[in-house]
Amino acid sequence: MQSFQLTIDALSPFQLAHFWAAALPGYEVRPYDEAEITRLASLGLTPETDPSVPIDADGQPTIWFQKTDEASSGRNRIHLDLAHAPRATEAKRLQDLGASVHAERVDHIVMLDPEGNQFCLFDP
Repeated sequence: MQSFQLTIDALSPFQLAHFWAAALPGYEVRPYDEAEITRLASLGLTPETDPSVPIDADGQPTIWFQKTDEASSGRNRIHLDLAHAPRATEAKRLQDLGASVHAERVDHIVMLDPEGNQFCLFDP
């Protein structure tokens, strides 16, 4: 078992999980097997309406996206800092995935994911 996991509240766990799986190197949305699809169906759900969607990467913590009905408001009390590509190039790539630039600072860019959660980009 991992020493910790990270859980992020989301209005649409499925969509936000897909954004972050594309944003973070090595991460993928955990595949749905037939048993899980059957379990969800018994609850009247599909993978697209699943209230708890994980993304995984080898050797990295699992990140779970769990359903909430409350939109993010104000500054996050915790956020991710990314530094795996030149920040200008990475900001463009993430904007193409649905993120937006919140503020540009001297040494980093503050961005918002598709649901308004802040995160920062730094140069590697």
